[in-house]
Amino acid sequence: MNANPNDVSSTTEVMKQTPDANLAAGVKDTLSIPLSPNKLAANRRNAQKSTGPKTAGGKEASRMNAVKHGILSTAVVVRGLRIREHEEEFKALREQCWECLAPVGRMEEMLVDKIVAAQWRLRRALIAETGEIVKSVDGGRQHRANREPLSPWIFMDPTHDASVEMTKSSAGLEYRKHILETVREDVKRDGELTEKTLDWVRRRFMNEPNNMTRALEEYRATYLANPEGLSAEELKERHQTAVDRYVEATLCWQAELNAEHKEREDKQETAGQAADVLPSAEVLDKILKYETALDRQLYRAMNQLERLQRRREGDKVSAPLMMDVMR
Repeated sequence: MNANPNDVSSTTEVMKQTPDANLAAGVKDTLSIPLSPNKLAANRRNAQKSTGPKTAGGKEASRMNAVKHGILSTAVVVRGLRIREHEEEFKALREQCWECLAPVGRMEEMLVDKIVAAQWRLRRALIAETGEIVKSVDGGRQHRANREPLSPWIFMDPTHDASVEMTKSSAGLEYRKHILETVREDVKRDGELTEKTLDWVRRRFMNEPNNMTRALEEYRATYLANPEGLSAEELKERHQTAVDRYVEATLCWQAELNAEHKEREDKQETAGQAADVLPSAEVLDKILKYETALDRQLYRAMNQLERLQRRREGDKVSAPLMMDVMR
């Protein structure tokens, strides 16, 4: 009997198949055979026996499964020098998820751990957003507080009176207040407005003439001229009183003006802080992309876990109707 080299009998074919091929063929044949109603019902009854712990002792043992391995917390919980997340909080979250989702088998446990990690990282994203807001608000406030109190042009522009320009801001008024209070202390100590004190005032205005220096120079000139021919004591007393009244009157109207400036500047500061509540567009976009990626991971793991648990319970699970699009 001539054997055709291309004619391979079924026996020969089976003998040449590898064990993996035999296993795959067996699985394929098994999947192709429709289950009878009785067999399907039996499968469902058997699945009900492994739906997770039922008794208090079983639930406690299952709960401890969530903490017996520290690999996940080691990988997810940040332990930096300045930033340290609390491992106890992570363990509590993991225990709650395990108790709620009751995974059975390594695949379900892996999916629950994915859900835990995604929730923890989403929590971190919220904390990061809060930190960005605090940094933005505090940073903006510090920037406004640390800005140069007086612009150099106030002293250098010859077309403007520096002492008048200073009355347009609370910082300028504080500068004028310091000068006037120093003048009053010097007059009280020296008994008169001396040329030394006048020179000190002029230097405060970069030696540029202005209303304040001119007013003080007039008091000094009147004192030296003594047009009424007063005695030395009367002249000094009247001179001190005149300078003191000038300083006090100027400080009073400056205080009223400064209160208005501060009210306006406080409103501007409040508005600036309100605007700083939102992080910058770049930071906000980064946080939103991070949260979107985590949401996708979270819901994918939840969906896969639900399908596994339903299949374990004997439900006929159809093919997923969702599709991931990779960019």
